[in-house]
Amino acid sequence: MTSFSSLSSLSSRSFEELVAEGDAVPTEGWDFSWFEGRATEARPSWGYARAMGERLARASAALDIQTGGGEVLDSAPRLPPVTVATEGWPPNVAKATALLRPRGAVVVAVPQDAPLPFADGAFDLVTSRHPVRAHWSEIARVLEPGGTYFAQHVGPSSVYELVEHFTGPLPEENRGARHPDGERADAEAAGLEIVELRAERLRIEFYDIGAVVHFLKKVVWMVPGFTVEAYLPRLRSLHERIESEGPFVAHSARHLFEARKPAAE
Repeated sequence: MTSFSSLSSLSSRSFEELVAEGDAVPTEGWDFSWFEGRATEARPSWGYARAMGERLARASAALDIQTGGGEVLDSAPRLPPVTVATEGWPPNVAKATALLRPRGAVVVAVPQDAPLPFADGAFDLVTSRHPVRAHWSEIARVLEPGGTYFAQHVGPSSVYELVEHFTGPLPEENRGARHPDGERADAEAAGLEIVELRAERLRIEFYDIGAVVHFLKKVVWMVPGFTVEAYLPRLRSLHERIESEGPFVAHSARHLFEARKPAAE
């Protein structure tokens, strides 16, 4: 909950001050604690981190794909005897290694679109929170027969209210990308059986323009190539809108995926 005092403090600062602060915050990892008091996002009802932790506690060999800074994986109370994570962005690889190595987990640098450098059937559990894209054939390949893929994906048109403020209306085909029905079909085509697929849209509120700047720098695929300089007029107009109308409201899309590789006959 954002307090009145924190909102009052933000409103007393200039556009230039807020933008400079949001622009200066480090962006590595998936720690979103900086947004406290500056933005809020409703959480999906299923509680992904908790549910992931429960599955990790029962696994013997697990792979976390596109782990970011390793924060979500590290939240699990217990990791399997064999725990591996992949990440493609070098600053995140370093952060995840520092966080996860003391817990016995190995972080492997793997470009986002590269094949997974692991043997067939190497893991009984594969997890991922917000992968840029799920490589279903590779996920199916590295799962052992009877193994599970458990993940939370970003759904279609996520935070598009904010994106379109900066880009203008997006093509209709963009709105269908990441649709859970399409991902279900792709997963099934790779030989996986869908155990559960749930989707929700969730309210996001941005209380100041500094939070918007940091969000767009951290989640780089929202407005590709975003810089303060390139979008300064749009930032200023959004700042004025927040000042006059209150928090800017957008909606994220999330879906929970649980899929299983059929057991060997």
